[in-house]
Amino acid sequence: MAELGKRNVSDKPRLSFGRLAGRRAEPPAEPLQPETSPRFVPRSPGEALEPVAAAPPPLRSRQARNRFVVFFNFLISSTVLAVLFSAAVLYFGEKRFLEEGPLQTARTIMIREGSSLADIASLLEARGIIDNEFIFRVGVIAHRSQTGMKAGEYAFQPGMSMHDVMEALRQGKGVIHKVSVPEGLTSYQIMQRIAENEILVGDMPDEIPPEGSLMPDTYPFQRGLERRALIEQMKSAQRKFLDEVWSRRVPGLPVSTPEEMVILASIVEKETGKADERPRVASVFINRLNRGMKLQSDPTILYGLFGGEGKPKDRPIYQSDIDKPTEYNTYHIDGLPPGPIANPGRAALEAVANPSRTEDLFFVADGTGGHVFAKTLAEHNENVRRWREIQRRMRQEAEAAAAEAAAESSETN
Repeated sequence: MAELGKRNVSDKPRLSFGRLAGRRAEPPAEPLQPETSPRFVPRSPGEALEPVAAAPPPLRSRQARNRFVVFFNFLISSTVLAVLFSAAVLYFGEKRFLEEGPLQTARTIMIREGSSLADIASLLEARGIIDNEFIFRVGVIAHRSQTGMKAGEYAFQPGMSMHDVMEALRQGKGVIHKVSVPEGLTSYQIMQRIAENEILVGDMPDEIPPEGSLMPDTYPFQRGLERRALIEQMKSAQRKFLDEVWSRRVPGLPVSTPEEMVILASIVEKETGKADERPRVASVFINRLNRGMKLQSDPTILYGLFGGEGKPKDRPIYQSDIDKPTEYNTYHIDGLPPGPIANPGRAALEAVANPSRTEDLFFVADGTGGHVFAKTLAEHNENVRRWREIQRRMRQEAEAAAAEAAAESSETN
């Protein structure tokens, strides 16, 4: 134990100065620190202005260089461009299609039957109604109206857009002409009017329609309508209204068929031109028929003498005309004549189907365009006397006016 406690001098570490001789002592190395930012390297102004080469692009993959991928990319790009181009064309085309047109004054043109869309567009541009036939054609096709263009005569107003023009042609809103057929004309006189109309086309029928078979009215039509078609339209209108009015006639009328109603209505039509008088005039004839009295209507005398061509203008009725028996002269025959003496209108047919409820048996003109009615012959004779006095006074006034006009004319000369 004592020996263990002794230190051996030889056990101490020895320093060898000889090994350190000739070497400088180096300071201890500093611990390495991680770099947190790039080291700044100063450059001259000239170097700073020189362009720096960009990094090279990454290499394309083999999949990107595949021909199918290239073609697909081209197809997608082309489709997108086509859609954008089409959208732009549609937008600006529709804008042109809806904007105000170039027409400055109203103009009428004729679209012929069988004209194609190209023909119509070319005509519209040539007449200055539209300013671009291509846009018009595309717009019409886009609205699916290329097969709906109707032939006819059209009047276009200033500033109408291509859309307005298309709608006018599609809906057939052409120029409307009219044929007016007054109530009380005979079939012969109506045929004359239709034949003389210069806008209607086609031939007249070979035969004049039966008296009373045409409905007087104002008939609108477009240029190109055939005369025979208009006549058939008038016949159809008369048949339709006659069926209607016959179905709602009052009971107890002395007419047993629609044809007899037309005959009596034609007499009422010729006796008065005042609509409010027709039911009362009809009641007079119905009362006379119910009592077995002769109708004694002056218009029937004239029809018996002159037929559908009518009495010459300004020719009066003579006593000899009244005395001359014909199958239409209701001063001689009993009941109704064998047929109508004119084409009655709707008001006259209504008056016969629904007459006024009166006891009147006579009527005579009152000098104002109307008539005065009477229940008895004595009242009627007094009314006739007044009417003849009115006629005498009217003749005197007319003669005086003519004489005065002649005197003024001679003084002037």
